[in-house]
Amino acid sequence: MNFFDGSMTMLGILMGTYISGTLNLKVTVNAGLGACFAMGVSGLFGTYMAEKTETSKRIKDLEKALLSDLSNSLHEKAYFYTSLWVAFVDGISPMIAASIAIIPLILSLYGLIHASFALLLSLALIMISLFILGAFLGKISGESIISWGFQMFIAGVFTALIIILLGVF
Repeated sequence: MNFFDGSMTMLGILMGTYISGTLNLKVTVNAGLGACFAMGVSGLFGTYMAEKTETSKRIKDLEKALLSDLSNSLHEKAYFYTSLWVAFVDGISPMIAASIAIIPLILSLYGLIHASFALLLSLALIMISLFILGAFLGKISGESIISWGFQMFIAGVFTALIIILLGVF
């Protein structure tokens, strides 16, 4: 889910840049990197705290059921490391998604590609990422990869269109 959030946040930043009518690459890249970092920290710490809370409750419930103290047990350690791993994945996912979208803009900052092309390429990468994420979820669910990919893609198109409409007003 956080990969989706990272993609959609970058889509919002890029569409906001587009509807503003002025493409300032440095501002857009810095805004993207700032959002990327903030989403990573939010995912990491938010997930860790939520997982730690749930883990603590599970351990207490298990201790109650077993009438035993599970401090430093294999169960407690497994819950702890699982919480860390889930928090890491939730923290890194939006950063990866945002980084994918920022790459063309950075290339443009260094004069390797034209700014307008970089913006279009970034938008295309986001839409491709959304489709791939949807396809992945479709595969996991055992349902249509194409259908799920298309649904995620449509979420991106819908978001872009709403932002354009907001820019008109």
